[in-house]
Amino acid sequence: MKLPSSSATDLNKKNMVHMVSMKDFSKEEIDQMMELMDLLKEARKDNAIPHLFKDKSLAMIFEAGSTRTRVSFEVAATLLGGHALFLSSRDIHLGGKESIDDTARVLSRMCDIIMARTNNPETIDALCKMSTVPVINGLDTRFHPTQMLADIFTIKEHMPKDKKLTDLTLAFMGDATDVCRSLLLTCTKYGMNFKQIGPKKYQMQKEWLELADSYCKESGANYEITDDVSKVSECDVIYGDSFYWVTQLDEKEERLATFMPDYVITEELMRKAKPGAMLLHCLPANDKEEVTREALEGEYCVAFDQAENRLTAQMAILVYFTNKYITNPCEEKKSMHEKKLNNYLSKL
Repeated sequence: MKLPSSSATDLNKKNMVHMVSMKDFSKEEIDQMMELMDLLKEARKDNAIPHLFKDKSLAMIFEAGSTRTRVSFEVAATLLGGHALFLSSRDIHLGGKESIDDTARVLSRMCDIIMARTNNPETIDALCKMSTVPVINGLDTRFHPTQMLADIFTIKEHMPKDKKLTDLTLAFMGDATDVCRSLLLTCTKYGMNFKQIGPKKYQMQKEWLELADSYCKESGANYEITDDVSKVSECDVIYGDSFYWVTQLDEKEERLATFMPDYVITEELMRKAKPGAMLLHCLPANDKEEVTREALEGEYCVAFDQAENRLTAQMAILVYFTNKYITNPCEEKKSMHEKKLNNYLSKL
């Protein structure tokens, strides 16, 4: 007979929701998250953020490094009254001495939410399978959902007052990265038009285009995959990303020779986009490769507002994905336990 668990945590949460990709959420759910971002950003401007993550802990697993993901999640947890733990591959036994399954089960009993950034999608999937707390994908080689929230929110902040997000067309310059894939699926699900502009060898894979087709039928959006740089003339948002990632360093020279100079975002290219077009970049930016420093410093560039909105997004994510599982402590019980503990300690 299996012994009943003595855990002090709830191991049987109903309708557990993880954040692996934005494709898992409806337009209405994305709107809810962005409305929460609005409220939290206003509270931050007034230096009056409510402690909606008070006495809660976030486990941050980093198999892949990042400036914005680590800082934004750690600061978000602090601003909301909670705590974040940085866990690199040197700090825990993830997938080595201890299985990912067991790591998920242990962290679930000690923390309230888990974020993982990894180059191995199997890590995210295994964490989701065994975790009894929400798991957030901080990036894998498939998707980057936390970046998407910051991106869409930033575009919404800076678009013309007479426009809606569904009126806009976004052009991603370059390779079919996890960010490009996430933008394709997020835009088409939400109702924004999308273009990937890049060399044929590095264009989006068929399986994701088929999924985008199904989203377009529902949302009315459209997409185009092309190597024609002149198509920026139809676009309201130009988006940049690195032409190679840390796992592709052996391809660096070949990639740069293929992408440069045609697909580099320059001031000249921005002038060819629609009047009032904005420049986004998920950073870090290689300003001698995929984008020029002059373009990054241009009045149309909102990449650093976009980076700050990673913090806005992470605050919203921590609140959105834990709110339904938070039980506010009963003052009567708190008083009872404090009295019991003080009585015990007085006898030591």
